[in-house]
Amino acid sequence: MASTLTLPAPVQRFFALFPLHTYPPVPVPVRFPLVKPTLWIAPPRNLAHLDPTSSSDLLSADAECLKWQAYIALRGLSDIAIRWDVSPEGGLDGRLPNLHVPASGDSQTQLLPSHGIPAWVDGRVPGPVDALEGYKDEQARDESHAWVSLLEGTVHAALSLSQPPPSFLSTLFQSDSKRARSIEAILSPPPAPLTGFSSLFPSFGTNVTLSAVQTRYAEAIASLSERLGTDRWFLASENPTALDALIFAYLHCILHSRDTTRIEVTRRVNLVAWERRIRAQVQATFCVALQSS
Repeated sequence: MASTLTLPAPVQRFFALFPLHTYPPVPVPVRFPLVKPTLWIAPPRNLAHLDPTSSSDLLSADAECLKWQAYIALRGLSDIAIRWDVSPEGGLDGRLPNLHVPASGDSQTQLLPSHGIPAWVDGRVPGPVDALEGYKDEQARDESHAWVSLLEGTVHAALSLSQPPPSFLSTLFQSDSKRARSIEAILSPPPAPLTGFSSLFPSFGTNVTLSAVQTRYAEAIASLSERLGTDRWFLASENPTALDALIFAYLHCILHSRDTTRIEVTRRVNLVAWERRIRAQVQATFCVALQSS
């Protein structure tokens, strides 16, 4: 039943001074039209001299992003776009990389975090999912876990120490998501405290020396070179695995660092040749995301 209540005439005249106008929605400009799967990464190293027409400059300077670039490429996918204008705060969980997948068939547009990339790749690669994750046997798969721990611990710590320290001003205004993990949190096992158990003072600080990290790093690179030997893939796998993607990411970042850390890798001819071969395959997989005119 319609209401018989009406506003008083003075109130109606007052409201008439503020008419309600309805406008059509404003179209949101799309800078990067999503026409193909697009990986959001940290910027490449030579961003100032980047040639958009060449794929040789499209490898991220961040080891974590580069690992996923290599993983996608080594699984056999191609024609994947990349963009690096999104800061880590704009990604899922405040981290990069993210994979932006266009709608296809009944599926809608998706934005995947890094841990969702393997499942998406499995859906794009023909054939059943390998229970051994590409390794030749269970022993090789278990051994890969030890190599991952070594790379993400000792090798990552040495790579972090080879980077120039940020200025005090940039650190002051840097968000928590962009701050690198401390060396104490990276090393495995963690370093001992500065004070011993017999000290009168409670345990505090950590006893981390540059020489100790460099010694462990040199041993790790020597072990990598010896384990690879003349094989095509690490752990004598018939096809590339996630471990190969991780090793490539660290070798590439180390070889392009300006620190003496790279010398340990350049002394191993098999590691240098292996990195160069994988680099060509990874570079050929990606292209720059098209921008709207």
